[in-house]
Parts: sequence; C-alpha cells; structure tokens
Amino acid sequence: MPNFVVAIPARYGSTRLPGKPLRAIAGVPMVVRVAQRAQQAGAAQVVVATDDERIANALATQGVDVCMTRADHASGSDRLAECAAHYGWSSDTIVVNLQGDEPFAPAAGIREVALALAEDTAPMATLATPITDAHELFDPNVVKLVRSSSGHALYFSRAPLPWARDAFAAHPNTLPDGLPFLRHIGIYAYRAGFLQQYTGLARTPLEQAESLEQLRVLEHGYAIAVRMTPEPFPPGIDTEADLQRAEAWASSL
Repeated sequence: MPNFVVAIPARYGSTRLPGKPLRAIAGVPMVVRVAQRAQQAGAAQVVVATDDERIANALATQGVDVCMTRADHASGSDRLAECAAHYGWSSDTIVVNLQGDEPFAPAAGIREVALALAEDTAPMATLATPITDAHELFDPNVVKLVRSSSGHALYFSRAPLPWARDAFAAHPNTLPDGLPFLRHIGIYAYRAGFLQQYTGLARTPLEQAESLEQLRVLEHGYAIAVRMTPEPFPPGIDTEADLQRAEAWASSL
C-alpha cells in the first residue's frame, strides 16, 4: 500500500440533518465513527477539516488532527484544499476525501481508492459498485457512471446509464444482461497538487445541470480513475430516517 492521508470535511450546518457530524450513533458521534474508519484503513494521517469548535472538541481524545477552516467554503473539496495548504502536503501526497456522513465506510474501500490513484496516471480516483436492480438504475438520487476500457470515467449522471435502447423498450423494468451498470460511491482520492488545481477550476454547465461536482473534472479534460469497491459501502446519512436505520444497525453489532 502507498502512504496516504485521509481528510474528512465536517460542516456543522446541515439543512436536512442539523448538527449532523455530532449526531450520535449507538452513543458515538458520527464524525468520531468516520475518523475511526479512516484510522482502521491505515492512513498515515487522519485530519478532520471543520469550521466548528464543537466538532473539534468531540475529536479531542481520538488521536486525529483537526484543521479549523473557513466557514464560507462552497464544497468539501474547497475545505480540503485549505487543509492541504495548512499542512503543506507535497504535490504528490495522496489525499483520500472521506465524507463526514459515512460512518460505516469499509477500511478496505478507503485503501482501494488510495491504491487506485497510486497505480494510475489520473490525478483523481473514485469507486463504483454494480447495480443489480432496475429501480436503483432509474433513481435520480443514485449517481451512475460509465467508464472506458482503461478504467477511466467517461461520464457520471443521475439519469440511467448506459441506456439499453432495445432492451428497455421491450422490458422497461428489467436490467439486460451483459451491460456494466455501475453506481458511483462518493469517495475520492486526489494528489494534493491536483486538489489545489481542482478547486480553482471554473464551474461547468454539466456539473451545474446534474449537480455533480466531479463532472467539473471531466469537462476540464482531466481523467478520473474508477475501481470497483472490494466491500459494500452502506448508504451515507442525510436524514433522520437514515440516522434511525444507522442506529438500529450499529446497536445490533
């Protein structure tokens, strides 16, 4: 395994789930669980990038670094770019962006996205998993992707991809055999130098239309390496209902 760092953007404000990073799952704050997953993955450094002292205080005894960032960042990537500048990471440092609402992210998946970047010439990498259900393919909340034979992303979309014209015309609720239907998993690895470039790129029409930040990378002509996740990623936590399901699952372990 290459050396890598995990940076976790954690913003206190959330319209759908106020105070999300500090919401408890089986008695443990969500952001603490995310940091523990990063530690289990073997990261050389784990950093939580936040703008709120309450989050920093919750992590005081966890053995992770806390980078206090500005409150006006437009995205988690912007917050991590400030974090990279603060620590002075070299341009080739592999930085894994683990979302702060992924308390059950498998350690193997965190390692895999770092390895995907280390073994590729692309400046950015991410993960995917097969879609096996037609309902999931047609769900706009599920981000789909298609990739090239070299393993680089061709496109990400909330629409069904790829579109099997004849098969769906005959059987619209059945996935045809032989096509790689893939769900995107929102974990990224960047080289620190590219992270600084990325946040300086202008927003793009497809990014804004689909509301998918990663399309900015493709529209500006950069490659994104895509690997299959070695273990399933449970859904992230965005709502009270998600939190209740996570609580029940954690309590059953």
